[in-house]
Amino acid sequence: MRGSSHLAIGLITGVAIAGLVPGIPFSPAGIALAGFSSLAPDLDHPESRLSKRLGFSHNYVRWAFAAAGAGLAAYTHFLLPVGPDRRMGFTAALAFGLLGLAMQGGSVRKLALLFTGVLTVLAGLYFEFLWVSLLGIFVAVAPFTSHRSWTHTIWATILWTYIGYLANQALGWHGVAHFAGAGYLSHLLADSLTKQGVRWFLPFSDTSLKLPLISTGSATGNVLEVAICAGYGLLVLGLVIGRLQF
Repeated sequence: MRGSSHLAIGLITGVAIAGLVPGIPFSPAGIALAGFSSLAPDLDHPESRLSKRLGFSHNYVRWAFAAAGAGLAAYTHFLLPVGPDRRMGFTAALAFGLLGLAMQGGSVRKLALLFTGVLTVLAGLYFEFLWVSLLGIFVAVAPFTSHRSWTHTIWATILWTYIGYLANQALGWHGVAHFAGAGYLSHLLADSLTKQGVRWFLPFSDTSLKLPLISTGSATGNVLEVAICAGYGLLVLGLVIGRLQF
């Protein structure tokens, strides 16, 4: 499914959690969290909607390599004596510069997400929030897995829900695990409606579970996605209104 459809389904799921689950307060922030979580599985794809947002600084990765090369060249020129070390320094500086120029699109965004994840891990360790560090690990590792593999499993859904549970414990915000877990799960369920399906139980089973209704990217598939989002939205709206009336 397209990212926009996943986001719509995630937000509708957030409304369902807020409006139908007993004891969960209606929270715009919780609904937004469900929408965010619905995009999280596609962090394994560098061109996904969330990857582009979290990797917003990906162009600066290239500049970082260029700056490292320039800094190393300056250090070599001014501080190293003529000889093998000097030649090695200039060679390394040139390598850094060429790497910066060579990296394009997805590869740069993967590195940007890696840096984002590592910084998040360090922030979690510094503030002693385990859930922040786990979130950082997810963000750092997911881009280096193949698409629709590890992030599209029941185990990743459980991990994401557990991160929400730890955030709930740390922040005292009741319902975080519900919004996070339901939003993440909505992504897998939606992708199970596509022809590729989802391998829910990797590595124990390589079987894709699917109800192949949608051909992602096709005109018919796009229409079906809109219809599913609209139908799901109307269903949740009807259930929430019905609950309020009784």
